[in-house]
Amino acid sequence: MRLPSSVLVSVSLFTAETTAALYLSSTYRSAGDQIWQCFTLLFTLVPSVLVQLTLIFIHRDLSRDRPLVLLLHILQLGPIIRCLDAFCIYGSAGKVEEPYVTITRKKQMPREGQTEEVEQEVGQAEGKLVTHRAAFARTSVIQAFLGSAPQLTLQLYICVLQKGVSIGRGTLMVISLLSIVYGALRCNILAIKIRYDDYEVSVRPLAYLCVFLWRGFEIATRVAVLVLFSSVLKVWVLPVVSANFVLFFLHPWVLFWSSHSPFPENIEKTLTRVGTTIVLCMLTFLYAGINVFCWSAVQLRLDDPDLIDKGQAWRRLAVYYSLRFVENMGLILMWYVHRTEFYQWVDAPVLELSLLLGYAIAVLFMLLFYQFCHPCRQLFSSSPAQGFWEYCGSLCLLRGTLSQPGSMRTKPPGEDTGDDPPCVTKGDIGQSLCGAV
Repeated sequence: MRLPSSVLVSVSLFTAETTAALYLSSTYRSAGDQIWQCFTLLFTLVPSVLVQLTLIFIHRDLSRDRPLVLLLHILQLGPIIRCLDAFCIYGSAGKVEEPYVTITRKKQMPREGQTEEVEQEVGQAEGKLVTHRAAFARTSVIQAFLGSAPQLTLQLYICVLQKGVSIGRGTLMVISLLSIVYGALRCNILAIKIRYDDYEVSVRPLAYLCVFLWRGFEIATRVAVLVLFSSVLKVWVLPVVSANFVLFFLHPWVLFWSSHSPFPENIEKTLTRVGTTIVLCMLTFLYAGINVFCWSAVQLRLDDPDLIDKGQAWRRLAVYYSLRFVENMGLILMWYVHRTEFYQWVDAPVLELSLLLGYAIAVLFMLLFYQFCHPCRQLFSSSPAQGFWEYCGSLCLLRGTLSQPGSMRTKPPGEDTGDDPPCVTKGDIGQSLCGAV
């Protein structure tokens, strides 16, 4: 039985960020900056409430007689008591004989073209720890992209305006950045475990390091670009961010409506149709919030019974990073053109190149992860490099077709032009995704 270290990391980041934000808001109040105080508290309390609701939903506390636990969640202390509960379960494991065990079957990674299926006994204590880990993995994602990401953007914007970084603000920014990177890392791990639910997945430390560097560079450069753009074009920052958010929020719903599929009813048996709609809206809301700052690592499909697209989708990944790179470059150029004397102390060309280089480094670590460090790369129907080369070839073909308007090319019948086919079997992915809200 593994130590619930991921639970401890999630609770530590949640507690540290909340404490630092409350302290910083008190300093804003002392200085008379009520606007900064209100926004700092907003980006702290709203995700905290969502985290409490998520834990209650996953553990189904509303249908159980646990008034003390509900009271602690109302007091925003739910993650702490859940963490203590997880370590108590871990400490008492093995001291009492399990009344029953569950037999699970997992496939091992193919070796020499053969796959073996292994049976494992999962006791009641280990099952509870699995539930705790799954719950905190999802709350880490919520905390990261609905709380830490806007919090980091706000505090960096204040630093730019005030041309300085205080100790309290700098501490909160570092904790927020770590929280976002950890949440993005949990997104990758969740996507792997959901997509390859029938396989025994083991992530190596080198893969964790590669994802950490990939997400760190990606998120840091994205936040810096948004802050620089908003500092010179305050009127346009809201339309740009809103357009990004609305696009990713509506995209799964547009695909669902265009497919004419029946309304998903298999998310949670106890939910009504209204409750299911609310859960799906919250799920797409979180999905949009993730994609505003970084790649979500999973594609929502509301017309699928499992709610996600289980293919690798290298082309979609390439399109996302290509468009995001172009957008970042455009926002930086807009900042460079409209910058004022306020930025005389900044070497603008060097800063522009540094941000673009940082995003390119993030893409490089992303390619390294999928090409060499992905724990299930043996199950890929095509390599990431091959997928990106096919995407580049498609762009060149499209450019050549557009340059010759008289020559219309048609697709031969039976030729597949979609994303990579699914390489996994179905699991209980709908329930796993439902826990993310």
